Amino acid sequence: MICLLDTQIAIWALLDDRRLSSQAREILSDRDNEFRFSVCTLWEMAIKRGLKKPDFPYDPREIQRFLIRHGCEELAIQSEHVLKVESLPPIHKDPFDRLLIAQAMVEGIILLTADPLIAQYPGPIKQV
Repeated sequence: MICLLDTQIAIWALLDDRRLSSQAREILSDRDNEFRFSVCTLWEMAIKRGLKKPDFPYDPREIQRFLIRHGCEELAIQSEHVLKVESLPPIHKDPFDRLLIAQAMVEGIILLTADPLIAQYPGPIKQV
């Protein structure tokens, strides 16, 4: 199974956060699975860090290095990903999450998320 990690799952994996479900841990530890992280995730993190949000102390560079070190491949943002966003129903307003959903749909890979709003979208999304 090829999985795209949403921003929250990527951070929780790095921190070995208790909020990471047992199902997510099982998927992440399965050597038969392949993982991707989106440039969109790093972009979101860089914006939050640049705004010095007190609830976001994470360094996107550290997260990028962690993900690559653990075998995740970077998924670039392509024009077809951006154009797919237009066809998504208005369930979720977050532009970063909407782009991740579109990327999963276009690429035909499973988006792993803990967000119940994201899980409401049709397509290859798995709430863990």
